[in-house]
Amino acid sequence: MSGNDKWTRRLVLQRAMHLGAMGVAAPLAINLAAIGEAAAFDSTDYKALVCVFLYGGNDYANTVVPYDATNYAKYAAIRGGSGEAGGGIAIARAALAPNALTPNAGPALTDDLQYALAPQLTGLKSLWDSGRLAVQLNVGPLIKPTTLLQYQSTNRVANPLPPKLFSHNDQQSVWQSNSTEGSTVGWGGRLGDIALSSNGTNSLLTCISASGNAVFVAGRDALQYQTSPNGAIKINALNGPLRDALTSIITRDSTHAFENEYAIVTRRSIAMESVVNNALVNVNTSFGTGNPLANQLKIVARLIGARSALSTRRQVFFVSLGGFDNHNLLMQDHPNLMQRLNEAMSAFYAATVELGVADKVTTFTASDFGRTLSSNADGSDHGWGSHHFVMGGAVNGGRFYGTAPHVSIQTDDQVGQGRLLPTTSVDEFAATMARWFGCTTGELPGILPNVVNFSNTNLGFV
Repeated sequence: MSGNDKWTRRLVLQRAMHLGAMGVAAPLAINLAAIGEAAAFDSTDYKALVCVFLYGGNDYANTVVPYDATNYAKYAAIRGGSGEAGGGIAIARAALAPNALTPNAGPALTDDLQYALAPQLTGLKSLWDSGRLAVQLNVGPLIKPTTLLQYQSTNRVANPLPPKLFSHNDQQSVWQSNSTEGSTVGWGGRLGDIALSSNGTNSLLTCISASGNAVFVAGRDALQYQTSPNGAIKINALNGPLRDALTSIITRDSTHAFENEYAIVTRRSIAMESVVNNALVNVNTSFGTGNPLANQLKIVARLIGARSALSTRRQVFFVSLGGFDNHNLLMQDHPNLMQRLNEAMSAFYAATVELGVADKVTTFTASDFGRTLSSNADGSDHGWGSHHFVMGGAVNGGRFYGTAPHVSIQTDDQVGQGRLLPTTSVDEFAATMARWFGCTTGELPGILPNVVNFSNTNLGFV
């Protein structure tokens, strides 16, 4: 009960329910059962949160690109280009024209910036135009609001910084869990902890990764369920003629604690394989495949389509795409990554429309960090803040959120070489989605430990 765990009313009640189920504290569980049920999520609706993680550190400046003539000239010069023809690691201005963004609301951006999406993001541009895609500007991990002077200070007690900045593994973990590599609980998993009671007997399907092990969907109580693009992952040894004999061996009870726990996990895996794959049999969408991210999002769409058969009402999903550590060959590799992102996210949104749940599913991007605005000749280096997308039928799209950074490598909103000093924290970004998901103000500190240091826990994009 110490550390970052904030024991909110709902969390205490849930612990009582869990203990009651195990035959402990039964009187408390019985006496408070009605209150605990009232505190649970509304059981009449469905909501899903989907994290699209871009491993390697996405180059923000070639994803959401300065487009107006004045700021484009600064962008091109910093990235080694020559005028509006681009060059170096700058995209030619003419190539950006079809994806120039016109906000439908909100104040003018810093220095009257106008942005365009990367040329490959045509599907996301259409979603922006229809109000289903928003851009959160300059978001990244922070412990508390931080200025350049505070960043440069040697007093880390008064001016704490996220641990191990610019480190891939650590910043991936900080984004997903508020802690460095080795963390065992993510903020998506903490959302799952609160949502467990909404999913009844299939609570194991609250937090799902289609991308292998990911701390984001690991909770204190909510277990991370991993799936493949084809559905539940089978235990290969049990597919042959010795299935019954092997099942008996690997699932039998044992007096050895570790053996017994292994048997429990294995039994659960076998049972859930049948539940999931049977529910998916009749769920198909016109979702195309063709790249790893699209394949992952397709199974997420199918699992959402099976929500009634699986009796799930709150779910958190994790998918990912790698290859974004573009220290070199940026102009060769990054456009291909943008194409994959565009195909996958556009198709996923279309699938949610087809399934009739577009306003019940919110999808967002995340990444280790942004990258430098300056060029290292053939690519960009590790950064900090970045721009990210939020997509869905409930999104107040067609506009920017947060503060646009200057197009510069010398202003006080960056910490060198155009590494953005975040003006919106991951905690604020995540808290906005947590509220939409169903969390109360009092529950937020238990999910996002640093959120108490920030005044804005509803950024308004959803």
